[in-house]
Amino acid sequence: MHALQRRRRGLLVLTGSIALLVAASTGPTAVAKPQRTDPLQERVNAIRDSGAVGVFAETAASGTRDKARAGTAERGTAKPMPRNGRFRIGSAAKTFTATVVLQLVGEGRLSLDDTVEQWLPGLVQGNGYDGGAITVRQLLRHTSGIRDTRPEIPALNSAQGYRAERFRTYGPEELVRLAMRTSPAFRPGEGWSYSNTNYVLAAMIIHKVTGRSWAREVDARIIRPLGLKDTSTPGAFPFILGPHARAYATFRNGTGTGVDVTTLNPSMAVGSGSIISTTRDLTQFYSALLRGRLLDPAQLDQMTATVPAPELGVRYGLGLGELPLPCGGSYFGHPGELLGYHTWSGVTRDGSRTAVVYVNSDGGKDTQKAMRALVDKELCRARP
Repeated sequence: MHALQRRRRGLLVLTGSIALLVAASTGPTAVAKPQRTDPLQERVNAIRDSGAVGVFAETAASGTRDKARAGTAERGTAKPMPRNGRFRIGSAAKTFTATVVLQLVGEGRLSLDDTVEQWLPGLVQGNGYDGGAITVRQLLRHTSGIRDTRPEIPALNSAQGYRAERFRTYGPEELVRLAMRTSPAFRPGEGWSYSNTNYVLAAMIIHKVTGRSWAREVDARIIRPLGLKDTSTPGAFPFILGPHARAYATFRNGTGTGVDVTTLNPSMAVGSGSIISTTRDLTQFYSALLRGRLLDPAQLDQMTATVPAPELGVRYGLGLGELPLPCGGSYFGHPGELLGYHTWSGVTRDGSRTAVVYVNSDGGKDTQKAMRALVDKELCRARP
Protein backbone atom coordinates (compact mmCIF):
# COMPACT_ATOMS: atom_id res chain seq x y z
CA MET A 1 0.00 0.00 0.00
CA HIS A 2 2.74 2.42 0.92
CA ALA A 3 4.73 1.45 -2.20
CA LEU A 4 1.71 2.17 -4.38
CA GLN A 5 1.24 5.58 -2.76
CA ARG A 6 4.92 6.40 -3.31
CA ARG A 7 4.58 5.50 -6.99
CA ARG A 8 1.50 7.66 -7.28
CA ARG A 9 3.27 10.57 -5.58
CA GLY A 10 6.22 10.13 -7.98
CA LEU A 11 3.85 10.20 -10.92
CA LEU A 12 2.23 13.39 -9.62
CA VAL A 13 5.64 15.05 -9.25
CA LEU A 14 6.61 13.99 -12.77
CA THR A 15 3.28 15.20 -14.15
CA GLY A 16 3.67 18.50 -12.34
CA SER A 17 7.16 18.98 -13.75
CA ILE A 18 5.92 18.39 -17.27
CA ALA A 19 3.10 20.87 -16.69
CA LEU A 20 5.61 23.47 -15.54
CA LEU A 21 7.70 22.90 -18.65
CA VAL A 22 4.66 23.21 -20.89
CA ALA A 23 3.56 26.38 -19.09
CA ALA A 24 7.04 27.84 -19.48
CA SER A 25 7.08 27.10 -23.21
CA THR A 26 3.62 28.60 -23.76
CA GLY A 27 4.04 31.60 -21.47
CA PRO A 28 4.48 35.26 -22.40
CA THR A 29 7.64 34.63 -24.46
CA ALA A 30 5.67 32.44 -26.86
CA VAL A 31 3.04 35.11 -27.62
CA ALA A 32 3.50 36.34 -31.21
CA LYS A 33 4.89 39.84 -31.27
CA PRO A 34 3.14 42.32 -33.59
CA GLN A 35 5.11 42.77 -36.78
CA ARG A 36 6.64 46.18 -37.39
CA THR A 37 4.85 48.03 -40.15
CA ASP A 38 6.58 49.85 -42.98
CA PRO A 39 5.28 53.46 -42.99
CA LEU A 40 6.08 53.93 -46.68
CA GLN A 41 4.17 50.77 -47.61
CA GLU A 42 1.21 51.85 -45.49
CA ARG A 43 1.08 55.21 -47.29
CA VAL A 44 1.34 53.55 -50.68
CA ASN A 45 -1.49 51.20 -49.71
CA ALA A 46 -3.59 54.22 -48.71
CA ILE A 47 -3.11 55.73 -52.17
CA ARG A 48 -4.17 52.47 -53.80
CA ASP A 49 -7.21 52.30 -51.52
CA SER A 50 -8.20 55.83 -52.64
CA GLY A 51 -8.93 54.44 -56.11
CA ALA A 52 -5.60 54.30 -57.97
CA VAL A 53 -4.96 51.30 -60.22
CA GLY A 54 -1.26 51.11 -59.33
CA VAL A 55 1.12 53.06 -57.07
CA PHE A 56 4.90 53.22 -56.78
CA ALA A 57 6.97 55.35 -54.39
CA GLU A 58 10.66 55.81 -53.69
CA THR A 59 12.56 57.79 -51.08
CA ALA A 60 16.27 58.53 -50.87
CA ALA A 61 18.29 59.80 -47.92
CA SER A 62 21.85 59.43 -46.65
CA GLY A 63 22.78 57.01 -49.39
CA THR A 64 19.86 54.68 -48.71
CA ARG A 65 16.72 54.07 -50.73
CA ASP A 66 13.30 52.76 -49.82
CA LYS A 67 10.66 51.62 -52.28
CA ALA A 68 7.08 50.43 -52.04
CA ARG A 69 4.37 49.49 -54.49
CA ALA A 70 0.72 48.50 -54.49
CA GLY A 71 -2.01 47.78 -57.00
CA THR A 72 -1.28 46.63 -60.53
CA ALA A 73 0.54 47.80 -63.63
CA GLU A 74 -2.34 46.75 -65.84
CA ARG A 75 -6.00 46.89 -64.96
CA GLY A 76 -7.68 43.51 -64.63
CA THR A 77 -4.43 41.64 -64.06
CA ALA A 78 -2.21 40.75 -61.10
CA LYS A 79 0.86 42.26 -62.79
CA PRO A 80 2.75 44.30 -60.15
CA MET A 81 4.00 47.82 -60.71
CA PRO A 82 7.53 47.61 -62.22
CA ARG A 83 10.34 48.35 -59.77
CA ASN A 84 12.00 50.90 -62.03
CA GLY A 85 9.10 51.66 -64.32
CA ARG A 86 9.11 54.61 -66.68
CA PHE A 87 6.24 57.07 -66.84
CA ARG A 88 5.37 60.49 -68.23
CA ILE A 89 6.26 62.95 -65.45
CA GLY A 90 3.97 65.72 -66.71
CA SER A 91 4.54 69.13 -65.15
CA ALA A 92 7.53 67.95 -63.12
CA ALA A 93 9.29 68.60 -66.45
CA LYS A 94 8.90 72.32 -65.76
CA THR A 95 11.67 72.08 -63.19
CA PHE A 96 14.00 70.71 -65.89
CA THR A 97 13.08 73.56 -68.27
CA ALA A 98 13.52 76.25 -65.61
CA THR A 99 16.91 74.75 -64.68
CA VAL A 100 18.17 75.05 -68.27
CA VAL A 101 16.93 78.66 -68.51
CA LEU A 102 18.69 79.54 -65.25
CA GLN A 103 21.89 77.89 -66.44
CA LEU A 104 21.79 80.16 -69.48
CA VAL A 105 21.24 83.12 -67.16
CA GLY A 106 24.29 82.08 -65.16
CA GLU A 107 26.30 81.93 -68.39
CA GLY A 108 25.29 85.50 -69.25
CA ARG A 109 23.43 84.42 -72.39
CA LEU A 110 20.00 85.40 -71.14
CA SER A 111 18.40 87.57 -68.47
CA LEU A 112 15.28 86.81 -66.47
CA ASP A 113 14.23 90.39 -67.22
CA ASP A 114 14.47 89.88 -70.98
CA THR A 115 11.08 90.06 -72.68
CA VAL A 116 9.44 87.44 -74.83
CA GLU A 117 9.43 89.95 -77.68
CA GLN A 118 13.23 90.23 -77.55
CA TRP A 119 13.68 86.53 -78.25
CA LEU A 120 10.49 85.63 -80.11
CA PRO A 121 9.51 88.81 -81.98
CA GLY A 122 5.91 89.08 -83.11
CA LEU A 123 4.83 85.74 -81.60
CA VAL A 124 2.91 86.96 -78.53
CA GLN A 125 0.80 89.79 -79.93
CA GLY A 126 -2.87 90.62 -80.44
CA ASN A 127 -6.06 89.82 -78.53
CA GLY A 128 -4.74 91.81 -75.60
CA TYR A 129 -1.27 90.22 -75.54
CA ASP A 130 2.00 92.13 -75.70
CA GLY A 131 5.19 90.05 -75.68
CA GLY A 132 7.15 93.21 -74.99
CA ALA A 133 5.54 93.45 -71.54
CA ILE A 134 6.13 89.82 -70.52
CA THR A 135 9.48 88.77 -69.06
CA VAL A 136 11.21 85.40 -68.94
CA ARG A 137 10.85 85.47 -65.15
CA GLN A 138 7.07 85.87 -65.49
CA LEU A 139 6.92 82.88 -67.81
CA LEU A 140 8.74 80.64 -65.34
CA ARG A 141 6.71 81.94 -62.38
CA HIS A 142 3.30 81.74 -64.12
CA THR A 143 2.65 85.45 -63.65
CA SER A 144 2.53 86.31 -67.38
CA GLY A 145 -1.25 86.14 -67.77
CA ILE A 146 -0.93 83.94 -70.88
CA ARG A 147 -3.68 81.35 -71.13
CA ASP A 148 -3.10 77.61 -70.91
CA THR A 149 -3.10 75.46 -74.05
CA ARG A 150 -4.63 72.39 -72.41
CA PRO A 151 -8.30 73.28 -73.04
CA GLU A 152 -7.47 73.50 -76.77
CA ILE A 153 -5.98 69.96 -77.04
CA PRO A 154 -8.72 67.38 -77.84
CA ALA A 155 -6.55 64.39 -76.87
CA LEU A 156 -6.28 65.69 -73.32
CA ASN A 157 -9.94 66.50 -72.76
CA SER A 158 -12.15 63.60 -73.84
CA ALA A 159 -12.00 59.92 -74.69
CA GLN A 160 -13.24 60.72 -78.19
CA GLY A 161 -10.58 63.40 -78.64
CA TYR A 162 -7.88 61.07 -77.36
CA ARG A 163 -8.79 58.29 -79.78
CA ALA A 164 -8.92 60.74 -82.70
CA GLU A 165 -5.72 62.69 -81.98
CA ARG A 166 -3.38 60.61 -79.81
CA PHE A 167 -0.86 60.46 -82.67
CA ARG A 168 -1.15 64.11 -83.72
CA THR A 169 1.99 66.26 -83.68
CA TYR A 170 1.86 69.88 -82.51
CA GLY A 171 4.46 72.55 -83.22
CA PRO A 172 5.26 75.04 -80.44
CA GLU A 173 4.14 78.04 -82.49
CA GLU A 174 0.81 76.33 -83.08
CA LEU A 175 0.41 75.76 -79.34
CA VAL A 176 1.02 79.43 -78.60
CA ARG A 177 -1.53 80.49 -81.20
CA LEU A 178 -4.10 78.12 -79.69
CA ALA A 179 -3.58 79.63 -76.23
CA MET A 180 -3.99 83.14 -77.55
CA ARG A 181 -7.46 82.50 -78.85
CA THR A 182 -8.54 83.62 -75.38
CA SER A 183 -7.57 87.03 -74.00
CA PRO A 184 -5.07 87.23 -71.12
CA ALA A 185 -6.09 86.17 -67.63
CA PHE A 186 -4.57 89.41 -66.26
CA ARG A 187 -1.94 92.00 -67.05
CA PRO A 188 1.65 90.67 -66.80
CA GLY A 189 2.83 90.56 -63.20
CA GLU A 190 -0.57 91.34 -61.72
CA GLY A 191 -1.76 87.84 -60.91
CA TRP A 192 -0.90 84.16 -60.82
CA SER A 193 -2.31 81.48 -63.13
CA TYR A 194 -0.86 78.09 -64.03
CA SER A 195 -0.25 77.87 -67.77
CA ASN A 196 1.62 75.26 -69.79
CA THR A 197 2.00 77.85 -72.55
CA ASN A 198 4.54 79.69 -70.39
CA TYR A 199 6.87 76.70 -70.60
CA VAL A 200 6.27 76.11 -74.29
CA LEU A 201 7.56 79.66 -74.75
CA ALA A 202 10.47 79.00 -72.39
CA ALA A 203 11.43 75.97 -74.51
CA MET A 204 11.31 78.12 -77.64
CA ILE A 205 13.54 80.74 -76.00
CA ILE A 206 16.06 78.04 -75.06
CA HIS A 207 16.14 77.01 -78.72
CA LYS A 208 16.58 80.61 -79.85
CA VAL A 209 19.39 81.34 -77.36
CA THR A 210 21.38 78.14 -77.94
CA GLY A 211 20.54 77.20 -81.52
CA ARG A 212 19.66 73.74 -80.26
CA SER A 213 16.28 72.27 -79.34
CA TRP A 214 14.92 72.22 -75.81
CA ALA A 215 15.20 68.41 -75.83
CA ARG A 216 18.90 68.47 -76.76
CA GLU A 217 19.69 71.08 -74.12
CA VAL A 218 17.88 69.14 -71.38
CA ASP A 219 19.75 66.01 -72.41
CA ALA A 220 23.16 67.71 -72.58
CA ARG A 221 22.81 69.83 -69.43
CA ILE A 222 20.86 67.59 -67.05
CA ILE A 223 20.17 64.03 -68.19
CA ARG A 224 23.69 63.01 -69.25
CA PRO A 225 25.68 64.87 -66.55
CA LEU A 226 23.54 63.29 -63.80
CA GLY A 227 23.50 59.84 -65.42
CA LEU A 228 19.70 59.70 -65.60
CA LYS A 229 19.74 56.62 -67.79
CA ASP A 230 15.96 56.08 -67.70
CA THR A 231 15.01 59.70 -68.46
CA SER A 232 14.26 60.90 -71.99
CA THR A 233 12.66 63.67 -74.03
CA PRO A 234 10.59 61.69 -76.56
CA GLY A 235 9.61 64.52 -78.91
CA ALA A 236 6.67 63.22 -80.96
CA PHE A 237 7.38 59.53 -80.26
CA PRO A 238 4.12 58.13 -78.81
CA PHE A 239 5.36 55.02 -77.01
CA ILE A 240 7.13 54.40 -73.70
CA LEU A 241 10.05 52.04 -74.17
CA GLY A 242 11.31 49.76 -71.43
CA PRO A 243 9.40 48.64 -68.31
CA HIS A 244 6.30 50.68 -67.61
CA ALA A 245 2.78 50.46 -66.24
CA ARG A 246 -0.24 51.14 -68.44
CA ALA A 247 -1.94 54.52 -67.89
CA TYR A 248 -5.69 55.13 -67.49
CA ALA A 249 -7.63 58.39 -67.70
CA THR A 250 -11.26 59.08 -66.87
CA PHE A 251 -11.25 62.58 -68.43
CA ARG A 252 -13.34 65.39 -67.02
CA ASN A 253 -16.61 64.10 -68.43
CA GLY A 254 -16.10 60.69 -66.82
CA THR A 255 -15.55 57.39 -68.62
CA GLY A 256 -16.19 54.72 -66.00
CA THR A 257 -13.02 52.95 -64.90
CA GLY A 258 -10.91 54.86 -67.42
CA VAL A 259 -9.51 54.61 -70.93
CA ASP A 260 -6.07 53.13 -71.59
CA VAL A 261 -4.08 56.24 -72.63
CA THR A 262 -0.55 54.84 -72.47
CA THR A 263 0.10 55.64 -76.13
CA LEU A 264 0.35 59.39 -76.69
CA ASN A 265 2.28 61.78 -78.90
CA PRO A 266 3.45 64.26 -76.21
CA SER A 267 4.45 67.09 -78.55
CA MET A 268 1.70 69.27 -77.06
CA ALA A 269 3.75 69.32 -73.84
CA VAL A 270 7.18 70.38 -75.13
CA GLY A 271 8.95 72.19 -72.30
CA SER A 272 5.96 71.81 -70.03
CA GLY A 273 5.40 68.09 -69.47
CA SER A 274 6.68 65.65 -72.09
CA ILE A 275 9.64 64.08 -70.24
CA ILE A 276 9.64 60.35 -69.41
CA SER A 277 11.49 59.30 -66.25
CA THR A 278 11.46 57.03 -63.18
CA THR A 279 11.16 57.58 -59.46
CA ARG A 280 14.86 56.82 -59.06
CA ASP A 281 15.94 59.36 -61.67
CA LEU A 282 13.64 62.02 -60.24
CA THR A 283 15.03 61.57 -56.74
CA GLN A 284 18.53 62.00 -58.20
CA PHE A 285 17.52 65.09 -60.18
CA TYR A 286 15.80 66.96 -57.35
CA SER A 287 18.53 66.11 -54.85
CA ALA A 288 21.27 67.29 -57.25
CA LEU A 289 19.33 70.49 -57.96
CA LEU A 290 18.89 71.52 -54.32
CA ARG A 291 22.47 70.50 -53.48
CA GLY A 292 23.72 73.04 -56.04
CA ARG A 293 25.09 70.60 -58.61
CA LEU A 294 23.12 72.13 -61.49
CA LEU A 295 22.90 75.83 -60.63
CA ASP A 296 25.16 78.42 -59.06
CA PRO A 297 23.93 79.82 -55.72
CA ALA A 298 22.63 83.04 -57.29
CA GLN A 299 20.46 81.14 -59.78
CA LEU A 300 19.27 78.60 -57.21
CA ASP A 301 18.23 81.51 -54.99
CA GLN A 302 16.20 82.92 -57.89
CA MET A 303 14.53 79.56 -58.46
CA THR A 304 13.56 79.12 -54.81
CA ALA A 305 12.33 82.69 -54.26
CA THR A 306 8.59 82.06 -54.18
CA VAL A 307 5.35 84.03 -54.41
CA PRO A 308 1.81 83.00 -53.43
CA ALA A 309 0.17 80.66 -55.93
CA PRO A 310 -3.45 80.66 -54.71
CA GLU A 311 -4.61 78.45 -57.57
CA LEU A 312 -2.44 75.63 -56.16
CA GLY A 313 -2.62 76.61 -52.51
CA VAL A 314 1.19 76.79 -52.24
CA ARG A 315 4.01 79.18 -53.09
CA TYR A 316 5.75 79.05 -56.46
CA GLY A 317 9.24 80.01 -57.58
CA LEU A 318 10.73 79.38 -61.02
CA GLY A 319 9.61 75.91 -62.07
CA LEU A 320 9.54 74.81 -58.45
CA GLY A 321 6.85 74.90 -55.80
CA GLU A 322 7.37 75.52 -52.08
CA LEU A 323 5.13 73.53 -49.77
CA PRO A 324 4.79 73.52 -45.98
CA LEU A 325 5.87 70.48 -43.99
CA PRO A 326 3.59 69.21 -41.21
CA CYS A 327 6.67 68.92 -38.96
CA GLY A 328 7.62 72.57 -39.58
CA GLY A 329 9.47 74.40 -42.31
CA SER A 330 8.95 73.72 -45.99
CA TYR A 331 10.20 71.71 -48.93
CA PHE A 332 10.41 72.12 -52.68
CA GLY A 333 8.94 70.02 -55.45
CA HIS A 334 6.46 69.80 -58.26
CA PRO A 335 3.37 67.74 -59.04
CA GLY A 336 2.98 66.35 -62.53
CA GLU A 337 0.28 64.86 -64.72
CA LEU A 338 0.03 63.93 -68.35
CA LEU A 339 -2.99 61.85 -69.21
CA GLY A 340 -3.24 59.04 -66.70
CA TYR A 341 0.15 59.30 -65.03
CA HIS A 342 0.25 61.49 -61.91
CA THR A 343 3.32 62.19 -59.79
CA TRP A 344 4.35 64.16 -56.70
CA SER A 345 8.03 64.95 -56.12
CA GLY A 346 9.51 66.59 -53.04
CA VAL A 347 12.98 67.46 -51.75
CA THR A 348 14.21 69.05 -48.55
CA ARG A 349 15.88 72.46 -48.77
CA ASP A 350 19.34 70.98 -48.41
CA GLY A 351 18.67 68.20 -50.90
CA SER A 352 19.39 65.53 -48.27
CA ARG A 353 16.09 63.69 -48.62
CA THR A 354 13.73 63.19 -51.55
CA ALA A 355 10.41 61.44 -52.03
CA VAL A 356 8.67 60.65 -55.32
CA VAL A 357 5.39 58.83 -55.86
CA TYR A 358 3.36 58.17 -59.00
CA VAL A 359 0.13 56.44 -59.96
CA ASN A 360 -0.98 55.11 -63.32
CA SER A 361 -4.58 56.33 -63.22
CA ASP A 362 -6.65 59.35 -62.23
CA GLY A 363 -7.76 57.57 -59.06
CA GLY A 364 -10.45 58.88 -56.76
CA LYS A 365 -11.25 62.20 -55.11
CA ASP A 366 -8.68 61.64 -52.34
CA THR A 367 -5.83 60.23 -54.45
CA GLN A 368 -3.97 63.50 -54.91
CA LYS A 369 -4.35 64.32 -51.23
CA ALA A 370 -2.94 60.91 -50.28
CA MET A 371 -0.01 61.33 -52.67
CA ARG A 372 0.92 64.69 -51.19
CA ALA A 373 0.53 63.26 -47.68
CA LEU A 374 3.05 60.54 -48.54
CA VAL A 375 5.64 63.09 -49.66
CA ASP A 376 4.97 65.31 -46.62
CA LYS A 377 5.33 62.51 -44.10
CA GLU A 378 8.30 60.82 -45.75
CA LEU A 379 10.27 64.06 -45.77
CA CYS A 380 9.38 64.61 -42.13
CA ARG A 381 10.32 61.05 -41.20
CA ALA A 382 14.00 61.81 -41.74
CA ARG A 383 14.02 64.51 -39.09
CA PRO A 384 15.35 63.80 -35.57
